[in-house]
Amino acid sequence: MLIVAAVVGLGVWFVRTSVMEPSEPVRYVPPTDEVVATLAGQRGATIVAENLTIPWDVVFLPDGEILVTERPGRVLLLKHGVELAVEGTTSVGEGGLLGAVLHPEFEKNNYLYLYQTTEDNDGLRNRIVRYVLQNDTLTLDKVIADDVPGARYHDGGRMAFGPDGYLYVTVGDALRSSEAANPDSLEGTLLRMTDEGEPAPGNPFGTRVYSYGHRNAQGLAWDSAGNLWSSEHGRSVGGSGFDELNLIQAGGNYGWPDSQGDTVAEGTVAPARHSTADVTWAPGGLAYLNGSLYMPGLRGETLYEAVLEGTEIVAWHEHFVGEYGRLRTVVAGPDGYLYLSTSNRDGRGDEPAANDDKIMRVDPTMLVREDEAQ
Repeated sequence: MLIVAAVVGLGVWFVRTSVMEPSEPVRYVPPTDEVVATLAGQRGATIVAENLTIPWDVVFLPDGEILVTERPGRVLLLKHGVELAVEGTTSVGEGGLLGAVLHPEFEKNNYLYLYQTTEDNDGLRNRIVRYVLQNDTLTLDKVIADDVPGARYHDGGRMAFGPDGYLYVTVGDALRSSEAANPDSLEGTLLRMTDEGEPAPGNPFGTRVYSYGHRNAQGLAWDSAGNLWSSEHGRSVGGSGFDELNLIQAGGNYGWPDSQGDTVAEGTVAPARHSTADVTWAPGGLAYLNGSLYMPGLRGETLYEAVLEGTEIVAWHEHFVGEYGRLRTVVAGPDGYLYLSTSNRDGRGDEPAANDDKIMRVDPTMLVREDEAQ
């Protein structure tokens, strides 16, 4: 489904034909070097888009277009004012249309990979589908993987091509926590595969599994030295807590469900940092920029910053605490800014604001940092 946009002044409005929330059309404001829309007291944050419905991933196209997936099953092209329906998406619980990533040679092949929850007679499952994105249309090319575990909760869904050219995909435990400790299953894993969906050469088990023992990893980012980091949700019981920021090792067992917080089961990898039993981040995505990892928190309603020296976290900062509600995704844009999305229409937080959900452009040099004792 293509939706034609009306352009007024600096904004682009999507006119939607189906009944959905919010009632106001999507509004896009092109980023500018001039701070023309700085939010009061928000230290360099400007609104790029608003009135979205559970945006999940944000991708920058080579021509400057900003692509956004919405969990109900839509792809938005913000600059062009285009909405594309992704058929077969089942949006339930934490599932729906989740991660998106461009092929490393997108300018040659126009391949866009989408992570999608579907449902059939056997129940919910996830799949990775490759489309051709060209002339503001999506054309199905190939189903890369259709056997990814799915459930109402813990669906993983983050995808990224690594510096090695292989596709990395986070897979949740799909509410089957006992399977996460089994590297022969896909529940609770990080996958590494070719662009055709085959196991990448050199994988530790000869399968698509790269690491395991994850509960519900939501973010992937490589630092300047090529180290892979991941953000991960901790337990749901006992008041929640024990969320993790992990440094990924090939073949590593990250301990779910036996390891939590400082309790690290033998043979498992301890987190680089974790929240306490009383503090829940519920992390979303992960981005690396200028020596820091940035991680948004859903329940934490905070943008967390981990300052790195090598693989050591030497400082920890918290930004926008409670100011925007639930934060889902952060990406480093080609302009050197952070792009941060809210998730206030997912039914988990407080009543959404009138212009939720939104995407903001954040100048990292304007963030206020107060060192926390390590």
